[in-house]
Amino acid sequence: MAQGRVHLKGIYKRFGNFIALKHIDLDIQPVEFFALLGPSGSGKTTTLRMIAGLDTPDEGVIEVDGEDVTFAPPADRDIAMVFQNYALYPHMTVRDNIAFPLKMDKMPKAEIEPAVVRAAERVDIAHLLHRRPGQLSGGQQQRCALARAIVRQPKLFLLDEPLSNLDAQLRLQTRVELKKLQRALNVTAIYVTHDQEEAMTLADRMAVFLEGDILQVGTPDEVFNRPASIAVAAFIGSPPMNLLPATLDGDRLTVSGHSMTLPRAPQHPGGEVTMGVRPSHVRIDPQGLPTRLYLSENLGESALLNLYLGDELVKMRVASFNAGAEGETVPIAFDIDTIHLFESGSGRRIPLAGE
Repeated sequence: MAQGRVHLKGIYKRFGNFIALKHIDLDIQPVEFFALLGPSGSGKTTTLRMIAGLDTPDEGVIEVDGEDVTFAPPADRDIAMVFQNYALYPHMTVRDNIAFPLKMDKMPKAEIEPAVVRAAERVDIAHLLHRRPGQLSGGQQQRCALARAIVRQPKLFLLDEPLSNLDAQLRLQTRVELKKLQRALNVTAIYVTHDQEEAMTLADRMAVFLEGDILQVGTPDEVFNRPASIAVAAFIGSPPMNLLPATLDGDRLTVSGHSMTLPRAPQHPGGEVTMGVRPSHVRIDPQGLPTRLYLSENLGESALLNLYLGDELVKMRVASFNAGAEGETVPIAFDIDTIHLFESGSGRRIPLAGE
């Protein structure tokens, strides 16, 4: 049976008057690449530290492979952790940094060197084993931290914003290598990030955190295409979803005086709702709603138009930057099959028939 299942039940954590986690539940499957995604202060790093044993909850239970480890010390949890700042020992060589956890485990000396070389080869730094961290680039330091984490072949691989100190190009390259490494190791990886693109590309599943709560758990596809609430819709996507006040009557949706028939009837009695639509699902339509072009943003391969529909700002992604002059009227329409509906009060998603 695969190892590395993590189960969090009713985890509550307070730091003074600040509630860091509000009774969260989470079930992470063996060999899953699971992302904890959210803005700063949302509780994702606190959750990771709980799993690692660096913090303990005020309430709740943490299980790894069915065993209660809520108060077990980190050394007894068979985990390895990669921190944002890499936490390498500056006075040690790369070889000694990677070997350190094996020495702590009292592995026989004859077995340490081949294990260190294997780990270094996996992350392509075998030629740097004689150097010290200060002689390495940021990307090489990060690989050293990864090698030190994987050398023990732990059942849990915990990563706290491991790519955030790298430049953009190196981040993209390392992201691909990290996913391939996790698959090759066949290990459960739990990855903390505020970068939704990282979470979307790396994760098998993800949990979206906000203010100590988990708003949604699902695959990247589920979270992106069926956000559970206005808060998730407003966070996921670059840029995030447009959210506009609307009125619902049966399958008729009215936005800014313009009515449209939805392809499936919403499971909702009607009245005031919030309509969500991605910028890529807004299009120019001569028969559409008149908007005023406020600002064009050139993104290279595409452009982002900032439009005012009455007092509401709407973002639209277009293929060409030749988008007209600011202040010009741009008629727009929404792709009806891609519209999301939310309750205006609770913010919860309104399912359509068949969802």
